[in-house]
Amino acid sequence: MTSPHHTLTEPASDAAIDTACRVLRLPTMRAQFPDLVARAEREHLSYRGFLAELLMAECEDRDRRRSERRIRAAGFPRQKWLSDFDYTANPDIVPAMINNLATCEWVKKGEPLCLIGDSGTGKSHLLIALGTAAAMAGYRVRYALAAKLVNELVEAADEKQLTKTIARYGRVDLLCIDELGYLELDRRGAEMLFQVLTEREEKNSVAIASNESFGGWTKTFTDPRLCAAIVDRLTFNGTIIETGTESYRLARTKAKQQEPRKQS
Repeated sequence: MTSPHHTLTEPASDAAIDTACRVLRLPTMRAQFPDLVARAEREHLSYRGFLAELLMAECEDRDRRRSERRIRAAGFPRQKWLSDFDYTANPDIVPAMINNLATCEWVKKGEPLCLIGDSGTGKSHLLIALGTAAAMAGYRVRYALAAKLVNELVEAADEKQLTKTIARYGRVDLLCIDELGYLELDRRGAEMLFQVLTEREEKNSVAIASNESFGGWTKTFTDPRLCAAIVDRLTFNGTIIETGTESYRLARTKAKQQEPRKQS
């Protein structure tokens, strides 16, 4: 038996909508409802148009919150965006190539990315910014410094948790490893890093930033065969970007120091 038709007053309707949004967990609709009602009345929106605006606002805000959660879960040490990268300061980097990487097609295909260059040439900026772009596109991303990752693997092995830890790093869609090549790794640490790369091979993407060319990686991975195998894992079907040798951070610092001299 249906209940008789009953028209709610405007205050009662507002209260019912507020309660329903709380129960259904629709915080954006609840927050934006008053403004959208006023706009709908002002612009004479149809019922369908008004409902579409409300639902789209909720969907867009949920997408934004999910992106923010994925970016936080990635563990980036700082915020970096592709839109902030200064291509004029580093002409070695081709904008078209970075824009192509920003589509995240390489992450979808599980391909690797190597950023090679001296300190201050934009490697970490690009690594973090491309990782952020992937997180915003819906991919699970994890960032780690190479030395900290190896230390975590060694500790996991000591606690008999290595398999679980490698599997955890294997599951993310994109693993960003920064500062690879800064420190020498002992054979045990290098072998564990190799296991992580093998777990991800041709399934999920790895992006690395290194201040050493591949020829210099024998300083980090002292076993030549292991070094060759790691280079092979990180370059097969991948993209290699050389960011150069001239630090734009150093150039910017020198330019600032010269400004007072020019003014005096």
